[in-house]
Amino acid sequence: MPTRHSSAVWKGGLKSGKGEVKVGKGIFEGSYSFPSRFEEGVGTNPEELIAAAHAACLSMALAAGLERAGTPAERVSTRASATLEKVGESFRITKMRLEVRGKVPGIEGPVFREAAEKAKEGCPVSNALKNNVAFELDAQLEA
Repeated sequence: MPTRHSSAVWKGGLKSGKGEVKVGKGIFEGSYSFPSRFEEGVGTNPEELIAAAHAACLSMALAAGLERAGTPAERVSTRASATLEKVGESFRITKMRLEVRGKVPGIEGPVFREAAEKAKEGCPVSNALKNNVAFELDAQLEA
């Protein structure tokens, strides 16, 4: 399996500095700063990037599981929300809320929720965060 790469550069002090992040071969590049991380400033932040990775991973894992079960999805979308909190003297991502919606002909809600739970447990990003971050999963079929 391949090893994936991303990079970041930070210039200046914590509150007055600015950074640039490059994902992969540059398919996404963006700025980040103290305000974009701890306030509501323009730019991205590490928590959003982890949430994006988790949303993408879960959507793919769920689509794969549904396809293996003979009920391929027309569409799977996931919104992941990473909560950053101060714990003791440092900051931690304490919770990842995963809102999964799927358009999957031929299955009922409970079957979709079970498939989403299995996908959450098996996706590589979930496994990287497991036992360190609390997960909340809200999985629903779309009409």
